[in-house]
Amino acid sequence: MIILKTPAEVLVMAEASRVVAEALEIVRKAVCPGISTEELDRVAEEAIRARGAVPAFKGYRNYPKTLCASVNEQVVHGIPSKRKLKEGDIIGLDLGAIVGGFYGDSAVTVAVGRIPAETEKLVQVTKEALFLGIKQAVVGNRVTDISHAVQQHVESAGFSVVTEFVGHGIGRQLHEEPQVPNYGKPGQGARLQPGMVLAIEPMVNMGRSAVRVLEDRWTAVTVDGSLSAHFEHTIAVQPNGAPRILSQWETL
Repeated sequence: MIILKTPAEVLVMAEASRVVAEALEIVRKAVCPGISTEELDRVAEEAIRARGAVPAFKGYRNYPKTLCASVNEQVVHGIPSKRKLKEGDIIGLDLGAIVGGFYGDSAVTVAVGRIPAETEKLVQVTKEALFLGIKQAVVGNRVTDISHAVQQHVESAGFSVVTEFVGHGIGRQLHEEPQVPNYGKPGQGARLQPGMVLAIEPMVNMGRSAVRVLEDRWTAVTVDGSLSAHFEHTIAVQPNGAPRILSQWETL
């Protein structure tokens, strides 16, 4: 069942999402060669708690950390560890926060120092696909209009979309209906209505789309070892006009 949010509830979700965006910006600035993903996790948790919010991921289905830190071939849900970042890596930073009982969720992929041109293209295309998907989140469209916009842009650039993981509705639960795939024919799925709040999140591989989950039961990696990028925004479908991006990271 899709749960529509009232304008007042969307305001609370906007606050949760603002916390996430600000924390992501702080973590992004901390990314550099030599820092461990565990250190980035501490930065993330401190940033969220300093804003009076609760980390959304820590303890969720027994996930042990605040941040999902996915490096290079890791697609999503990388568990922070003593692993140190190197020049030329890319890292997906995925964060969630709870404010007033509502969730915010967002992700960015950033470079560690200088990265090759093709890697830079992967990151840029994934980010562009996110915003092309968001543009489709208007009243009267259907969920797969978002999906199709993402897939078309990614595949036209020569990359592949991950099919095993999808975006989702969000509200008092981190994951609500509807699912928002990053692939599919347009004009299918639930019709978009005012009050729908969605986490749209393209996950894009440089090589083939297939992924597998490691023995830690969280970290998803590309089967072929190719690089992967991930961007995500929490957005609200508006009664009129363009969707509202609740988790806007202004400076990225």
